[in-house]
Amino acid sequence: MLLTLNRMRAGRYVLYTIGILTALFFLLPIVAIVVLSFGSSRWMQFPPPGWTMRWYNEVAADPRWLDAFATSAQIAAVVTILSVTFGLGAALALVRGQFRGKNLINGLFVSPMMVPVVISAVALYIVSLRVGLNGTFAGYVAGHLILALPFSVISLVNALSAFDVSIEKAAIICGASPTTAFRRVTIPAISGGLATAAIFSFLISWDEVVISTFMSSASLRTLPILMWTSVHQDLSPVIAAVSTILICITLVVVVAFQLFQRNDRNED
Repeated sequence: MLLTLNRMRAGRYVLYTIGILTALFFLLPIVAIVVLSFGSSRWMQFPPPGWTMRWYNEVAADPRWLDAFATSAQIAAVVTILSVTFGLGAALALVRGQFRGKNLINGLFVSPMMVPVVISAVALYIVSLRVGLNGTFAGYVAGHLILALPFSVISLVNALSAFDVSIEKAAIICGASPTTAFRRVTIPAISGGLATAAIFSFLISWDEVVISTFMSSASLRTLPILMWTSVHQDLSPVIAAVSTILICITLVVVVAFQLFQRNDRNED
Protein backbone atom coordinates (compact mmCIF):
# COMPACT_ATOMS: atom_id res chain seq x y z
CA MET A 1 0.00 0.00 0.00
CA LEU A 2 2.78 2.40 0.96
CA LEU A 3 4.65 1.55 -2.25
CA THR A 4 1.55 2.34 -4.29
CA LEU A 5 1.14 5.72 -2.58
CA ASN A 6 4.78 6.56 -3.19
CA ARG A 7 4.41 5.69 -6.87
CA MET A 8 1.30 7.87 -7.15
CA ARG A 9 3.10 10.72 -5.43
CA ALA A 10 6.13 10.34 -7.71
CA GLY A 11 3.88 10.24 -10.78
CA ARG A 12 2.16 13.43 -9.62
CA TYR A 13 5.51 15.19 -9.25
CA VAL A 14 6.53 14.06 -12.72
CA LEU A 15 3.31 15.46 -14.18
CA TYR A 16 3.83 18.76 -12.33
CA THR A 17 7.39 18.97 -13.65
CA ILE A 18 6.30 18.27 -17.22
CA GLY A 19 3.54 20.88 -16.92
CA ILE A 20 5.92 23.53 -15.58
CA LEU A 21 8.54 22.81 -18.26
CA THR A 22 5.90 22.96 -20.99
CA ALA A 23 4.60 26.28 -19.68
CA LEU A 24 8.14 27.69 -19.58
CA PHE A 25 8.75 26.46 -23.13
CA PHE A 26 5.81 28.54 -24.36
CA LEU A 27 6.33 31.54 -22.08
CA LEU A 28 10.07 32.11 -22.41
CA PRO A 29 9.91 33.42 -26.03
CA ILE A 30 7.21 35.88 -24.95
CA VAL A 31 9.33 37.00 -22.01
CA ALA A 32 12.30 37.44 -24.36
CA ILE A 33 10.23 39.70 -26.64
CA VAL A 34 9.20 41.84 -23.67
CA VAL A 35 12.82 42.13 -22.51
CA LEU A 36 14.02 43.05 -26.01
CA SER A 37 11.43 45.83 -26.24
CA PHE A 38 13.23 47.64 -23.39
CA GLY A 39 16.75 46.98 -24.72
CA SER A 40 18.97 49.90 -25.67
CA SER A 41 20.56 48.15 -28.66
CA ARG A 42 19.43 49.23 -32.13
CA TRP A 43 19.32 45.57 -33.08
CA MET A 44 17.71 42.54 -31.48
CA GLN A 45 20.48 41.86 -28.96
CA PHE A 46 19.81 39.48 -26.08
CA PRO A 47 20.56 40.06 -23.30
CA PRO A 48 20.24 43.83 -23.87
CA PRO A 49 23.30 45.96 -23.06
CA GLY A 50 21.07 48.55 -21.40
CA TRP A 51 17.51 49.67 -20.86
CA THR A 52 15.41 52.33 -22.55
CA MET A 53 11.84 53.37 -23.42
CA ARG A 54 12.96 54.71 -26.80
CA TRP A 55 11.17 52.10 -28.90
CA TYR A 56 7.83 52.74 -27.24
CA ASN A 57 8.31 56.46 -27.84
CA GLU A 58 8.99 55.74 -31.52
CA VAL A 59 5.78 53.73 -31.77
CA ALA A 60 3.79 56.54 -30.13
CA ALA A 61 5.33 59.15 -32.45
CA ASP A 62 4.95 57.23 -35.71
CA PRO A 63 1.57 57.87 -37.41
CA ARG A 64 1.87 54.60 -39.34
CA TRP A 65 1.69 52.56 -36.14
CA LEU A 66 -1.05 54.74 -34.66
CA ASP A 67 -3.16 54.43 -37.81
CA ALA A 68 -2.61 50.68 -37.90
CA PHE A 69 -3.64 50.37 -34.24
CA ALA A 70 -6.79 52.41 -34.89
CA THR A 71 -7.65 50.44 -38.04
CA SER A 72 -7.23 47.07 -36.31
CA ALA A 73 -9.29 48.21 -33.31
CA GLN A 74 -12.11 49.53 -35.49
CA ILE A 75 -12.23 46.42 -37.66
CA ALA A 76 -12.11 44.12 -34.63
CA ALA A 77 -14.92 46.06 -32.92
CA VAL A 78 -17.19 45.90 -35.97
CA VAL A 79 -16.39 42.22 -36.54
CA THR A 80 -17.17 41.45 -32.89
CA ILE A 81 -20.56 43.15 -33.04
CA LEU A 82 -21.53 41.50 -36.32
CA SER A 83 -20.18 38.10 -35.31
CA VAL A 84 -22.11 38.02 -32.04
CA THR A 85 -25.29 39.35 -33.67
CA PHE A 86 -25.26 36.95 -36.61
CA GLY A 87 -24.01 34.12 -34.42
CA LEU A 88 -26.89 34.59 -31.98
CA GLY A 89 -29.43 34.50 -34.80
CA ALA A 90 -27.83 31.40 -36.31
CA ALA A 91 -27.60 29.67 -32.93
CA LEU A 92 -31.29 30.34 -32.21
CA ALA A 93 -32.23 28.83 -35.55
CA LEU A 94 -30.01 25.79 -35.04
CA VAL A 95 -31.09 25.12 -31.45
CA ARG A 96 -34.80 25.99 -31.55
CA GLY A 97 -35.62 25.67 -35.23
CA GLN A 98 -37.14 22.58 -36.78
CA PHE A 99 -36.35 22.39 -40.48
CA ARG A 100 -34.72 20.11 -42.99
CA GLY A 101 -31.01 20.37 -43.56
CA LYS A 102 -30.24 21.79 -40.12
CA ASN A 103 -27.16 19.60 -39.72
CA LEU A 104 -25.94 20.65 -43.16
CA ILE A 105 -26.34 24.33 -42.32
CA ASN A 106 -24.57 23.79 -39.02
CA GLY A 107 -21.69 22.20 -40.92
CA LEU A 108 -21.56 25.14 -43.32
CA PHE A 109 -21.28 27.58 -40.42
CA VAL A 110 -18.27 25.81 -38.92
CA SER A 111 -16.62 24.88 -42.24
CA PRO A 112 -14.27 27.94 -42.23
CA MET A 113 -12.58 26.37 -39.20
CA MET A 114 -11.69 23.28 -41.25
CA VAL A 115 -10.66 24.98 -44.49
CA PRO A 116 -7.05 26.27 -44.57
CA VAL A 117 -7.04 30.03 -44.08
CA VAL A 118 -4.99 30.66 -47.22
CA ILE A 119 -7.69 28.98 -49.35
CA SER A 120 -10.36 31.19 -47.81
CA ALA A 121 -8.11 34.20 -48.35
CA VAL A 122 -7.57 33.45 -52.06
CA ALA A 123 -11.29 32.86 -52.60
CA LEU A 124 -12.18 36.09 -50.80
CA TYR A 125 -9.55 37.97 -52.78
CA ILE A 126 -11.02 36.81 -56.09
CA VAL A 127 -14.55 37.75 -55.05
CA SER A 128 -13.51 41.09 -53.57
CA LEU A 129 -11.75 42.07 -56.78
CA ARG A 130 -14.94 41.47 -58.74
CA VAL A 131 -17.18 43.48 -56.39
CA GLY A 132 -14.64 46.19 -55.54
CA LEU A 133 -14.10 45.36 -51.87
CA ASN A 134 -10.35 44.73 -52.06
CA GLY A 135 -8.40 47.16 -49.89
CA THR A 136 -11.54 48.55 -48.23
CA PHE A 137 -12.74 48.59 -44.64
CA ALA A 138 -15.79 46.50 -45.60
CA GLY A 139 -13.54 43.93 -47.27
CA TYR A 140 -11.49 43.53 -44.11
CA VAL A 141 -14.64 43.15 -42.02
CA ALA A 142 -16.09 40.55 -44.40
CA GLY A 143 -12.89 38.51 -44.41
CA HIS A 144 -12.43 38.58 -40.64
CA LEU A 145 -16.12 37.83 -40.09
CA ILE A 146 -15.80 34.62 -42.09
CA LEU A 147 -13.20 33.38 -39.59
CA ALA A 148 -14.86 34.73 -36.45
CA LEU A 149 -18.45 33.65 -37.06
CA PRO A 150 -17.92 29.88 -36.52
CA PHE A 151 -16.56 30.53 -33.02
CA SER A 152 -19.60 32.67 -32.19
CA VAL A 153 -22.01 30.05 -33.51
CA ILE A 154 -20.35 27.24 -31.53
CA SER A 155 -20.21 29.26 -28.29
CA LEU A 156 -23.82 30.41 -28.54
CA VAL A 157 -25.20 27.03 -29.64
CA ASN A 158 -23.62 25.49 -26.54
CA ALA A 159 -24.99 28.26 -24.31
CA LEU A 160 -28.52 28.02 -25.73
CA SER A 161 -28.49 24.21 -25.56
CA ALA A 162 -27.68 24.38 -21.85
CA PHE A 163 -30.42 26.96 -21.19
CA ASP A 164 -33.79 25.70 -19.96
CA VAL A 165 -36.25 27.25 -22.39
CA SER A 166 -39.14 26.59 -19.97
CA ILE A 167 -37.88 29.54 -17.90
CA GLU A 168 -38.41 31.84 -20.87
CA LYS A 169 -41.84 30.33 -21.48
CA ALA A 170 -42.73 30.89 -17.83
CA ALA A 171 -41.91 34.58 -18.19
CA ILE A 172 -44.21 34.76 -21.24
CA ILE A 173 -47.02 33.05 -19.31
CA CYS A 174 -46.56 35.63 -16.54
CA GLY A 175 -47.29 38.42 -19.02
CA ALA A 176 -43.98 39.29 -20.64
CA SER A 177 -43.84 39.59 -24.39
CA PRO A 178 -41.58 37.11 -26.24
CA THR A 179 -39.12 39.91 -26.98
CA THR A 180 -39.04 41.08 -23.35
CA ALA A 181 -38.69 37.51 -22.06
CA PHE A 182 -35.80 36.85 -24.43
CA ARG A 183 -34.09 40.13 -23.55
CA ARG A 184 -34.53 39.94 -19.77
CA VAL A 185 -34.38 36.18 -19.18
CA THR A 186 -32.51 34.41 -21.98
CA ILE A 187 -29.83 37.00 -22.71
CA PRO A 188 -28.62 37.24 -19.07
CA ALA A 189 -28.66 33.44 -18.82
CA ILE A 190 -26.41 33.01 -21.86
CA SER A 191 -24.19 36.01 -21.08
CA GLY A 192 -21.21 33.68 -20.65
CA GLY A 193 -21.65 32.37 -24.18
CA LEU A 194 -22.07 35.89 -25.53
CA ALA A 195 -18.87 36.99 -23.79
CA THR A 196 -16.99 33.97 -25.13
CA ALA A 197 -18.20 34.69 -28.66
CA ALA A 198 -17.18 38.34 -28.34
CA ILE A 199 -13.71 37.56 -26.98
CA PHE A 200 -12.94 35.00 -29.67
CA SER A 201 -14.26 37.25 -32.43
CA PHE A 202 -12.24 40.24 -31.26
CA LEU A 203 -8.98 38.34 -30.85
CA ILE A 204 -9.34 36.51 -34.18
CA SER A 205 -9.89 39.79 -36.03
CA TRP A 206 -7.22 41.63 -34.04
CA ASP A 207 -4.56 39.02 -34.82
CA GLU A 208 -5.54 38.02 -38.37
CA VAL A 209 -2.73 38.31 -40.90
CA VAL A 210 -3.37 35.88 -43.80
CA ILE A 211 -6.68 37.28 -45.04
CA SER A 212 -5.51 40.80 -44.18
CA THR A 213 -2.51 40.31 -46.47
CA PHE A 214 -4.80 39.66 -49.43
CA MET A 215 -7.16 42.52 -48.50
CA SER A 216 -4.55 45.17 -47.66
CA SER A 217 -3.77 48.28 -49.67
CA ALA A 218 -1.22 51.06 -49.41
CA SER A 219 -3.73 53.32 -47.66
CA LEU A 220 -5.38 50.76 -45.33
CA ARG A 221 -3.28 48.30 -43.34
CA THR A 222 -3.95 46.54 -40.09
CA LEU A 223 -1.42 46.22 -37.31
CA PRO A 224 -0.36 42.60 -38.10
CA ILE A 225 0.24 43.58 -41.74
CA LEU A 226 2.40 46.54 -40.76
CA MET A 227 4.34 44.33 -38.36
CA TRP A 228 4.85 41.71 -41.08
CA THR A 229 6.09 44.36 -43.50
CA SER A 230 8.41 45.92 -40.92
CA VAL A 231 9.95 42.55 -40.06
CA HIS A 232 10.94 42.08 -43.70
CA GLN A 233 12.25 45.62 -44.13
CA ASP A 234 13.90 46.48 -40.82
CA LEU A 235 14.08 44.09 -37.88
CA SER A 236 14.34 46.60 -35.03
CA PRO A 237 13.23 46.60 -31.36
CA VAL A 238 10.22 48.66 -32.45
CA ILE A 239 8.65 45.35 -33.49
CA ALA A 240 9.31 43.99 -30.01
CA ALA A 241 7.66 47.07 -28.48
CA VAL A 242 4.57 46.66 -30.66
CA SER A 243 4.47 42.94 -29.86
CA THR A 244 4.64 43.70 -26.15
CA ILE A 245 1.72 46.12 -26.48
CA LEU A 246 -0.28 43.42 -28.25
CA ILE A 247 0.58 40.93 -25.52
CA CYS A 248 -0.63 43.39 -22.87
CA ILE A 249 -3.88 44.05 -24.74
CA THR A 250 -4.50 40.31 -25.09
CA LEU A 251 -3.80 39.76 -21.39
CA VAL A 252 -6.20 42.56 -20.43
CA VAL A 253 -8.94 41.05 -22.60
CA VAL A 254 -8.39 37.54 -21.20
CA VAL A 255 -8.27 38.73 -17.57
CA ALA A 256 -11.42 40.82 -18.05
CA PHE A 257 -13.15 37.75 -19.49
CA GLN A 258 -12.05 35.61 -16.54
CA LEU A 259 -13.34 38.21 -14.07
CA PHE A 260 -16.62 38.39 -15.95
CA GLN A 261 -17.01 34.61 -15.81
CA ARG A 262 -16.19 34.56 -12.10
CA ASN A 263 -18.78 37.23 -11.36
CA ASP A 264 -21.31 35.33 -13.49
CA ARG A 265 -20.70 32.13 -11.51
CA ASN A 266 -21.02 34.01 -8.20
CA GLU A 267 -24.35 35.45 -9.29
CA ASP A 268 -25.57 31.96 -10.21
